[in-house]
Amino acid sequence: MVSHTSASWLLLLLSPFASPALARNVSPRDAVPAKYHAAPYYPAPHGGWIGSWKEAYEKAHALVSQMTLAEKTNITSGVGMYMGTPCVGNSGSVDRLGFPQLCLQDSALGVASADNVTAFPAGITTGATWDKALMYARGVALGKEFRGKGANVHLGPTVGPIGRKPLGGRNWEGFGADPVLQAKAAALHIKGVQEQGVIATIKHLIGNEQEMFRMYNPLQPGYSANIDDRTLHELYLWPFAEAVHAGVGAVMTAYNAVNGSACSQHSTLINGLLKDELGFQGMVMSDWLSQISGVDSALAGLDLNMPGDTNIPLFGYSLWQYELTRSVLNGSVPLDRLNDMATRVVATWYKFNQDKDFPRPNFSSNTRARDGLLHPAAVLSPSGQVNWFVNVQNDHNVVARQVAQDAITLLKNDGSFLPLSNTQKISVFGTDAQVNPSGPNACANRACNRGTLGMGWGSGVADYPYFDDPISALKRRVGDVKFYNTDTFPGDVGKPAADEVAIVFISSDAGENTLTVENNHGDRDSDKLAAWHGGDKLVQKAAEKFSNVVVVVHTVGPLNLEPWIDLPSVKSVLFAHLPGQEAGESLTNILFGDASPCGHLPYSITKSASDYPASIANLKTFTFGQVQDTYSEGLYIDYRSLHKTSTSPRYAFGHGLSYTTFSFTNATLRPITPLTFSPPPRAPKSPTPSYSSTIPPASEAYYPPNFPKIWRYLYSWLPTTEADAAYAIGKAGTKTYPYPDGYATEQRPGPAAGGGEGGNPALWDVAWEVSVTVNNVGSKFAGKASAQVYLQHPAGNGYDNPVVQLRDFEKTRVLKPGESQVVTMRLTRRDVSVWDVVRQEWVAPGVGEGKDGYTVWIGEASDRLGVACYTGSGRCEGGLKGPV
Repeated sequence: MVSHTSASWLLLLLSPFASPALARNVSPRDAVPAKYHAAPYYPAPHGGWIGSWKEAYEKAHALVSQMTLAEKTNITSGVGMYMGTPCVGNSGSVDRLGFPQLCLQDSALGVASADNVTAFPAGITTGATWDKALMYARGVALGKEFRGKGANVHLGPTVGPIGRKPLGGRNWEGFGADPVLQAKAAALHIKGVQEQGVIATIKHLIGNEQEMFRMYNPLQPGYSANIDDRTLHELYLWPFAEAVHAGVGAVMTAYNAVNGSACSQHSTLINGLLKDELGFQGMVMSDWLSQISGVDSALAGLDLNMPGDTNIPLFGYSLWQYELTRSVLNGSVPLDRLNDMATRVVATWYKFNQDKDFPRPNFSSNTRARDGLLHPAAVLSPSGQVNWFVNVQNDHNVVARQVAQDAITLLKNDGSFLPLSNTQKISVFGTDAQVNPSGPNACANRACNRGTLGMGWGSGVADYPYFDDPISALKRRVGDVKFYNTDTFPGDVGKPAADEVAIVFISSDAGENTLTVENNHGDRDSDKLAAWHGGDKLVQKAAEKFSNVVVVVHTVGPLNLEPWIDLPSVKSVLFAHLPGQEAGESLTNILFGDASPCGHLPYSITKSASDYPASIANLKTFTFGQVQDTYSEGLYIDYRSLHKTSTSPRYAFGHGLSYTTFSFTNATLRPITPLTFSPPPRAPKSPTPSYSSTIPPASEAYYPPNFPKIWRYLYSWLPTTEADAAYAIGKAGTKTYPYPDGYATEQRPGPAAGGGEGGNPALWDVAWEVSVTVNNVGSKFAGKASAQVYLQHPAGNGYDNPVVQLRDFEKTRVLKPGESQVVTMRLTRRDVSVWDVVRQEWVAPGVGEGKDGYTVWIGEASDRLGVACYTGSGRCEGGLKGPV
């Protein structure tokens, strides 16, 4: 979501276009390339037809049936930017019936804008662990902290952006540039959070792969991500499907458009794909201030508008709230749609048992003081206690440190230079080695790159309770450490001893487009793939002076390492990613051999930006009208693209070295569920809650007598005369709203590809289990290995497929020299299928009589695959040259 403290709102507030006229219907779209479509899909599917949600919907139906019209519209919208207390988003409530105001709070790595919380490693760091147990443990800890602070809704995890563009500003919030890595990490994150009774939110649906030009404003529409149907299903929708299958409670739409239609009112995305094909039963919310229409977004399936304002906030205008009340009274929004919206919100609340002893918020996003304004944006606001200083950290620093440590990725280690000895003399260079001298939270929303980079900037951050920085950890470990706190190589460095080690810290930052840092507008549009602050030159200068250089990189994503990676003095390179509060000891544990590095890259590092096609290597630049970002590369992003063009990266997706060596032997492939080319037919939908469709009386929208309004607070009531006038229009039925093309009101049975949470339930059947024995064949160090499974489709199957695609992974426990462990990974029907755009169905082209079957590759990285199993014969063999 957008950063709620951004000064960019001031620019919007000064706009002469701030007007209720923003409550508009869909305007004609800018031209998009011919093959990209945003076909209409109506009506919005009702929720409640999935068995696992049945009880929650029954309870929700009973409660919503007692609500007035204004109460229903009140719970489908926020009450305004800075108008609720205490969260970044605050819904309306129905106090009369005991339904509370919901607190929706950032971020995906910790409770944002709150004290006494843990600043966990970022999503990209978590992805670099390739460790499902840690992904889940981090989710559990996050869920406990959000619950402890009284936040109903956790605005995470992030899987969009998926990391299509290496320069994308928010890639670091997600788990890596691959749909399966993103999907499995997100599902485990969701499981951990929601087991604590907190509603998780998967975001951003969909195509938010660049920060610049993403947002609609009165002068320019957000860019259009133009994505073909197969690419949408097999890449960008893939982790959302897995999240829905995991039972996620909320989905957030993206700011941008897809195929010319804004995501917040995109009927194909919300109604067709998310709610019908994927069977999503929870609530769909807008990203903050991304709603651009009132009636049309409701018809397209949006359930909750956040934070309630129009695109231009703080004027007391809303596209819903009182306007949605008016729209139901005058008949432009069917009561059936509002009832489903309200039921989805309430059912989600019930689904996670938040009606039972869920704590109320005990913090404020707006102040650290005990007392503060209850409605900070109001001209006159009452005050009261807003902070109770509840400490929710428990021992979560242990999980945070383990994630940070196990994510550290050893890219290069010439001559087994690492680990270091505690007795070595060390010189440290670079400001990234020490916490920001002004304090770790000195820059609001972390919108600066000063000191150790522990997270990017924007809404996806949390405040540090403390910061264990690398230089402090190094000094605790080694007696002889000299620190040069500069990004320019000093001229007074004496001649180093032959065995003296220089550790050089460099960084690369990115974040949300509402804030600009060192001329980078969210995306890395200024520094691009170079290290910030002249870091590449710092490494070069250190390598001229010292014979032994170790480079430590804190980064949001891949860098161009070519200026120095092959210098003979550069012995070792470690990517520590974005470690959060535990940056120090997690690093020294690896540097000095307390643990072997076991992180693996969650993206590829190329030798040149031009190794990728321009559509993904470059950011889109300004144009008048709607910027068109066409995904002409299709399925071929990251390693898929490199494999297609036989381009060798500097370091491949999945790459990561250890202090020891592992072998993969005795692979077996066990068939579990026999597959047919097409999955079995889906089951029909079960009945959904039923309500009266009669327009309610105007009196259900009247302001209560003598109600004291607060200016800028968004209410769902209407003045009596306005309610009566709207009701008269609706009752007469003489005016027809200009509905979008293809609009309909009769519920659909659902597409063949649907039938359950995440799609046809048969897609989640396990087709094969593949097991392999991982052996630590080193003689000195213990370590963890990452077993990765990639699928290769049979040649000539009629579909254009990447050479290999990641399908599963497992991390071993710590294996001592000589120890081994059997790890088992799984391939589902979905894993071996492709999306057939003609059939509109998932099909498995590698099964059936006379088919050669699939090749299942096993190894340590996408370019280190030496074991293969063949589904046609069931045979496995090792010692092979991999497919790339």
